[in-house]
Amino acid sequence: MTENEAALVCRALSDANRLRIIKMLSEGEKCGCKLLEAFQITQPTLSHHMKILCGCGLVKARRQGKWTHYSLCCETFRAFKGYISSVECHSGEECKGESK
Repeated sequence: MTENEAALVCRALSDANRLRIIKMLSEGEKCGCKLLEAFQITQPTLSHHMKILCGCGLVKARRQGKWTHYSLCCETFRAFKGYISSVECHSGEECKGESK
């Protein structure tokens, strides 16, 4: 995964609702109607979130009748996890939560 691809995923995950959607989809494919029920948001708001998640490649969408079903794209998810796992901290200092 390139830095630009990782940045797109990070931007997509920078919203608490989208993180929650990813968590739900990690349990398996979900119909948009089920996501709407879980979030108590409007359909246009859900569509906005799903457009961002699909746009970065983390989520796949498939139409079935009038509903769209969403699932994680495991290839992108694993590539992002690998990218994040490759980042190490070598400063040797513990963070104390203080600004200097």
